[in-house]
Amino acid sequence: MNSTDESNKKITIGYTTGVFDMFHIGHLNILERAKEQCDYLIVGVSTDELVSREKNKIPVIPYEERVRIVEAIRYVDKVVPQHDKNKFGAWEKYKFDKMFVGSDWQGTAAWQEYEKQFAEVSVEIIYLPHTDGISSTVLYKKINTLWKDE
Repeated sequence: MNSTDESNKKITIGYTTGVFDMFHIGHLNILERAKEQCDYLIVGVSTDELVSREKNKIPVIPYEERVRIVEAIRYVDKVVPQHDKNKFGAWEKYKFDKMFVGSDWQGTAAWQEYEKQFAEVSVEIIYLPHTDGISSTVLYKKINTLWKDE
């Protein structure tokens, strides 16, 4: 998909990424908020190998199933694999206009560098608010507590 369709009307392409393990309301909120700000939303789903390498854990839900779940969300137009954390490399491939990321990354060294890189190609980085009280880590802890209590 290009940034312009057949009628030459400019469409805004958005991009975000995530593991999306144990899909929860925080995931849905990010996708919904991103789609509100673009016409076409591409979502990179982290591969099991990337999660293992970067987070030193294996997702509860396998990659293929996480892709199917994310594809089924009405806010998502296209799902692609995220094999690495090179966001600029993703832009070179998908040519998105906006990059959506959780607000918990704002101000970090990595994202300050991305802001500089993306400014050179007129890509807007939008930090979306984190949904308080929920994360895959919180769910893991709750499940572990329930198992211990049995």
